[in-house]
Amino acid sequence: MEILQNILNFFSLNILQQPAFFVGLIVLIGYALLKKPVHEIFAGFVKATVGYMILNVGAGGLVSTFRPILVALRDKFNLNAAVIDPYFGLGAANAKLEEMGFIEVAATALLIGFFINILLVALRKVTKVRTLFITGHIMVQQAATISVFVLLLIPQFRNGYGALAVGIICGLYWAVSSNMTVEPTQRLTKNGGFAIGHQQQFAIWFVDKVAPFFGKKEDNLDDLKLPKFLNIFHDTVVASGTLMLFFFGAILLLLGPDMMANKDFGAAAYNPAKQAFFMYIIQTAFTFSVYLFVLMQGVRMFVGELTNAFQGISSKLLPGSFPAVDVAASYGFGSPNAVLFGFSIGLIGQLITIALLVIFKSPILIITGFVPVFFDNAAIAVYADKRGGWKAAVILSFISGVLQVALGALAVGLLGLTGGYHGNIDLVLPWLPFGYIFKYLGIAGYVLIALFLLLIPQLQYWKAKDKEAYYRGEVQLED
Repeated sequence: MEILQNILNFFSLNILQQPAFFVGLIVLIGYALLKKPVHEIFAGFVKATVGYMILNVGAGGLVSTFRPILVALRDKFNLNAAVIDPYFGLGAANAKLEEMGFIEVAATALLIGFFINILLVALRKVTKVRTLFITGHIMVQQAATISVFVLLLIPQFRNGYGALAVGIICGLYWAVSSNMTVEPTQRLTKNGGFAIGHQQQFAIWFVDKVAPFFGKKEDNLDDLKLPKFLNIFHDTVVASGTLMLFFFGAILLLLGPDMMANKDFGAAAYNPAKQAFFMYIIQTAFTFSVYLFVLMQGVRMFVGELTNAFQGISSKLLPGSFPAVDVAASYGFGSPNAVLFGFSIGLIGQLITIALLVIFKSPILIITGFVPVFFDNAAIAVYADKRGGWKAAVILSFISGVLQVALGALAVGLLGLTGGYHGNIDLVLPWLPFGYIFKYLGIAGYVLIALFLLLIPQLQYWKAKDKEAYYRGEVQLED
């Protein structure tokens, strides 16, 4: 008995509480089940583990660079600033979990949630769920944020059952929300055979339903000419660097060199003896892009291995299921103008809402992030244009930008996060309302949300005219 206890303690201390090694172990087990050669299993374990460690370096760099600005804003204006971006949000969520003593929960919940998703698809004749969420880096980000929602707002789960509770709700969300995108995506791609597993599944379903009310699909974005200079934002480094320079440059100018020269702010504080202030602004803004790039590279390293392990397992266990993949897979099926159009209109919506937060003296300042403003609003424009033309794309992308900022500020306040929030549209709708239900109804609210998620595919199936076509995911194509 003592030997078993020692083994469990070792596993908890060295694996469960070390997310990098836990992710590496998942990949190792997945490749072993796929009967990969030993050298490939080892290589996958190394890349997944090191990739997660690189992610931690990027997240830590973002936090250390952002901390002086946060302190200065708090001291000068009594503001809590947050970047709405899943990578900043991942760092903020992990910091919150570490503060609560539950840093290991997210990695454990990710594995539980994935197997819950597998179970729901395996029982699809009962659950009506057809999709397996396999976008690994999104699962990592969401598992951390949802862990904060559950553990912070439902104190009864701050125990050994916490990881299980988070894993179940993650699995339900991944399975059900991706299942909601089957028909919209099949319509867009002409029965392309995949669904979306990213950060805007509820939004895609909603846009597909309401876009026809805003315009005619015949008046689409192909008929509009966009400025060529917007093409530079196809490059992630250029886009993120420009956004960071714009936003943090404005904030640092507002704070001024005297404020930023305060040595209490740490190593990232401004030193007037070594550098001009305008060069400090540029360096600080671009440093965010550097760490964001490092973080994303780490994510790519371990997610490639994680996704391969997941896909292999799913293809063996669940033949005929729909893979739920990155939303960028849908971009090639829409108007070539839709991605940049959605990005531009969504950014305008965000900027107007940020200005309103400042005007009305909100205690929380939101700073726009690249991922939500680009991916959410690009996807919304692609799907909206397909169903309601350019007018629907304009209106719905703009509304998305407004909601990302306004509800993102509420989410930061609700969760007490510092420096960042996930920010993507699904993480404010439906997750912000879910959060308030958790807060005020506790475990009863958790059960209600779980039942609500389970009910959604039942309603989808009930409304389907052809029940067999529902399982095949086939839709009647429009002219």
